[in-house]
Amino acid sequence: MNTLELMLGAQRARDFAFSKLAASGFARFGKNSRILLPTRLSGTQHMSIGDRVLIGAQSWLIVPEQHSPGPNLILHDRVRMNQTSISAVSHVEIEEAVAMARGCYISDHSHGFSDLDLPVRDQPIDRVAPVVIRRGAWLGQNVVVLPGVTIGRGAVIGANSVVRDDVPDHTVAAGVPARVIRELA
Repeated sequence: MNTLELMLGAQRARDFAFSKLAASGFARFGKNSRILLPTRLSGTQHMSIGDRVLIGAQSWLIVPEQHSPGPNLILHDRVRMNQTSISAVSHVEIEEAVAMARGCYISDHSHGFSDLDLPVRDQPIDRVAPVVIRRGAWLGQNVVVLPGVTIGRGAVIGANSVVRDDVPDHTVAAGVPARVIRELA
């Protein structure tokens, strides 16, 4: 065994140990799910994680303090993400076998910005609406999913797209804003 293999094994052992120790802080944490470090987590008691979920390094999962009764963030079985940010005040649900490439951002709310005398970061949360990403969908790199969106089963979202409207099952959507460009069925 060379030094690289030894270091990679140590990294896997660290992530495994962290996942096991962190599991009790979640509403649910499924079997064989893993959190790769470093990852930022907040409000885990309002998150439900299915079986065999992979939360990749540099991901950020948050349920802010002003949340609705939960769980507010639900990741079903076999969800895969890497460097993904998800913020759920009300309800973000990602169904089974959804895959997200690096840099995706998903939120069920946005900040208000109507008070011109107040910094945006200090304004209250605005436009809260649930987000659902259906079974088997694929989100390309740097996809942004805005409040109130449902992405259909098996849909593909092209890299760098901003999804502000629902995407039907088995379609490809891309662009800013994302629009359906092809049907897969």
